[in-house]
Amino acid sequence: MDLQQLRYVVEVAETASFTRAAERCFVTQSALSHQIAALEREIGQRLFARSSRTVRLTEAGEAFVVHARIAVGAAAAAREASTAAAGAVTGTLRLGVIPTVTALDVPATIARFRSAHPLTRVELVVGNSDVLSRRVRDGSLDAALLGLRAEVEPVGVSTRELARERLVAVVPPDHRLAGRRRIRVADLGEEVFADFPAGTSGRAQSDAAFATAGVRRDVAFEADSAELLLGLVAAGLAVTLLVPGVVAATSASVEVVPVSDGPSRVEYLAWDERSGRPVTSAFRHVVDESARQPPGQDAEAGPEESSEPAPSAS
Repeated sequence: MDLQQLRYVVEVAETASFTRAAERCFVTQSALSHQIAALEREIGQRLFARSSRTVRLTEAGEAFVVHARIAVGAAAAAREASTAAAGAVTGTLRLGVIPTVTALDVPATIARFRSAHPLTRVELVVGNSDVLSRRVRDGSLDAALLGLRAEVEPVGVSTRELARERLVAVVPPDHRLAGRRRIRVADLGEEVFADFPAGTSGRAQSDAAFATAGVRRDVAFEADSAELLLGLVAAGLAVTLLVPGVVAATSASVEVVPVSDGPSRVEYLAWDERSGRPVTSAFRHVVDESARQPPGQDAEAGPEESSEPAPSAS
């Protein structure tokens, strides 16, 4: 058993593909398959269940890959630490990002990071907060930008709060609530909704707010893309709840209405303190400099107002 074999196992586990793993390791698929087969013979266990369409870890593989990731990560950390001691940060940062990040300009932050540390690379993974948190915990990601409802904190990872925003109602321009200065969750009880898929952290924010208010709602459309949700609203098919920054970035023709008792979302940078990778510490430093607002500042701060139309301009 050698480190390269462990690296191959980790890559196949992460990509669920021998072909993609070989590409990421810059070897032929046959060479990678041969090495994994040799490792399986050595330990006497099948690590992967293969079919013509899928590759998945066996029970033995699930147990093995946990320690393989630790070994591969430790080797990378040792190599990077020796380089960092000489004054240079190297290595690949594996960064998870939710698609609705607003606390940071992600491309600009990565550009600043690469400018400060030109010997590094960044691999981006887009997903929902629950999956990204789990991948930070298991070591397959170095850091992640998460968004969770205010009552929930990330578990098993170190975090830095980046921003806190109250979600707003997004309605078609000719909607009966368009133009209101502020509404309450109860005002949305009879609306047809578009929202993120059930069971995701993005959906949990709105579900919790309606449950707290004792209001049932009809979620007729589900999508994991904020832009698609906004398109459904612009077409007059539904309303939705999103953070203001996401709505501000769209070209869709929609109206925003503040919701006084609506849910709040907190964005975090999450990482595993145990990994000790210099590349992760360097990225955290860049994020600290790039964060747009101080932790704990609530974007919806201000007095609550009634659910009445805004006064007309005189």
